[in-house]
Order: sequence, then structure tokens, then C-alpha cells
Amino acid sequence: MPTHAEKRVMPYTPQQMYDLIADVNAYPDFLPWCSAARIRKRTEQDSTTILDADLVISFKVFRERFGSRVTLNPDDMQIDVEYLDGPFKYLNNHWKFNDHPDGCEVDFFVDFEFKSKILQGLIGVVFNEAMQRIVGAFETRAKNLYT
Repeated sequence: MPTHAEKRVMPYTPQQMYDLIADVNAYPDFLPWCSAARIRKRTEQDSTTILDADLVISFKVFRERFGSRVTLNPDDMQIDVEYLDGPFKYLNNHWKFNDHPDGCEVDFFVDFEFKSKILQGLIGVVFNEAMQRIVGAFETRAKNLYT
């Protein structure tokens, strides 16, 4: 049930930010708690790419793998993520990249719930801090790649 939504203006192009978020295989290089990433399946449909991907999230003594379907829509500059399998009851996430006079407005939304009451309770305590660290990690990655 934790939900996080924010819009942030970044001094990069929408294409640069889209490419950064779409590069799921690079997540373990910079994303907090992400220890592994794997693309299970890649499907092309017109200009849209659909990735079935696994991420391994490690936090203290917990290590969980979850699968998601990532829909990359470059024409709309949008990335949508839906849950496939793993420790969640559900997970919905989207990224939208809009032109802005100062670069790109990044619109980020995530909503999820763990199946485990223990994991849900643990994330509830640190959820806002965790979301700030994750968004900050993408911001730092953009700075490292594009400046």
C-alpha cells in the first residue's frame, strides 16, 4: 500500500532520462539494494518493447527476486512496469518524461504491497527515505552519464 509520486525537473533531455530508466540491466551498478538484474524475455511490438525482467533486491537479511513486465514506449516517452511474480501482492510503477524549459520533467509513480506482513512492516518504516534514495540514485546516474 505504500505509494509514492513525484515530479522532478532535471537538466537532461527526455530521451536521455528515458534511456537511463530503460536500461534495466544497469540497475545493479547504481540502484540501492538492487543486487542483480536479468531480462527473461524481450518482445518488440511496433515501436514498443516489452521486457520481462527479474530484479534481485537485497536489504539487510532479506534477499528477494521479483519479476516484472516493463513496457518501453519511446513514442510517448513513457515506461510502465507491472508485477509478474515474487514477494509482492501487486506492484505498479510508471515513468513519464516530458519536455521542460530547464530540460526534462520526470514524472515517477510507484504503488506496491508485499505479501509478507514482516516485509510490509519493514518497508513501511523506511519507505519515504527509500524512495528518496532510489530517485536520487537515478539522478546521480544521469549526472555521471550526461555531464
